[in-house]
Amino acid sequence: MITLNEGDKAPAFSGIDQDGNKISSSAYRGKKLVLFFYPADNTPACTTESCNLRDNYSLLKQKGFEVVGVSPDDSASHKKFETKFSLPYRLIADPAHTVIGKFGVWDEKQLYGRKYMGLLRTTFVMDEKGIILKIFRRPKNKAHAEEILASLGL
Repeated sequence: MITLNEGDKAPAFSGIDQDGNKISSSAYRGKKLVLFFYPADNTPACTTESCNLRDNYSLLKQKGFEVVGVSPDDSASHKKFETKFSLPYRLIADPAHTVIGKFGVWDEKQLYGRKYMGLLRTTFVMDEKGIILKIFRRPKNKAHAEEILASLGL
């Protein structure tokens, strides 16, 4: 498994968003980026995290950040999720785990003693040059945007 650390250059990525449009890291060159990985659309913790980022999207934008979410769900699922919760940012559909694998967030998990492979909820905050400023390996779902801004002294 790939392990990225703060100070590393983020890997280049591309995928398809909820509208079927191609999205790639090159579109974010020169911009700060919050790239958050979440396990599944329409699940309680993922919805809480996504809505917290939605509720603080204007503030994040004021501070110069773009926001992009990634999960293993397909574009159709993402579109329903975006519409249901009025999400203002793009969601990358990654059912083949291409972007997920590049960021090293697909690994063994355990629930009630059962081991299985799954997505590790993780957020990468990158500067304008694609350098990872901060990694949240278990973000606070209800206050994630606040956690991001506080960690950067904003």
